[in-house]
Amino acid sequence: MPFIRRKPKPEKTKFKFKSTERFLQPDPKYKNVVLTKLVNKLMWNGKKSVAQLVVYEAMEQLRSRVKDVDPLEVVNTAINNVKPHVEVRSKRVGGATYQVPMEVNRKRQQSLAIRVIVENARDKKGKPMAGRLADEIVDAYNRQGASIMWRENVHKMAEANKLFAHFAW
Repeated sequence: MPFIRRKPKPEKTKFKFKSTERFLQPDPKYKNVVLTKLVNKLMWNGKKSVAQLVVYEAMEQLRSRVKDVDPLEVVNTAINNVKPHVEVRSKRVGGATYQVPMEVNRKRQQSLAIRVIVENARDKKGKPMAGRLADEIVDAYNRQGASIMWRENVHKMAEANKLFAHFAW
C-alpha cells in the first residue's frame, strides 16, 4: 500500500471570524469611516444607498440644529458620550452563573455606541428616520436621552456586580 501524503490541518484560531474592518472604505461625502459604520448599521436588506441618504439627511439636520459645530464633530462626540467603559458578561463558575464586570476594548465600545444610537432612533416613532437619528445624536451630544440612559444602566450593573470581578480571567 503506497504512502499517501495528506495536507496539514489548518491551525485553529481562537476567534470564529476575521474582522472586515480593513476593507471598510470612508463614506463618499464626508470621507469618514465612522459614518460608514453608522450607514452599515442603519442599512436594511442591503440597501446601502437608502441608508446613506438617511444619514446624510440627518447630518444636514444636525448642521441646522447645532450651530457653530461641524456635524461630523457632533456625531463623534455623541458616539464618545455613549461608549461604555465596562460591561457585564456572564461567566459560569461551578453550577452558578455570575455577571462579571469586564473592561470593553476600544473597537467594541465604538460598535456598541453606534448600535445603541441606531436602535434607539429606530424605536422612536412618528418621524422620518433621518429626523429620529438626528434627535438621538443631538440627545447623545447633550448627554441626555435613551442612549445615555443605556450607558448609565450598563455602568450601574457593572458597579453592582463588582463583587464578582475576581472571576474575570
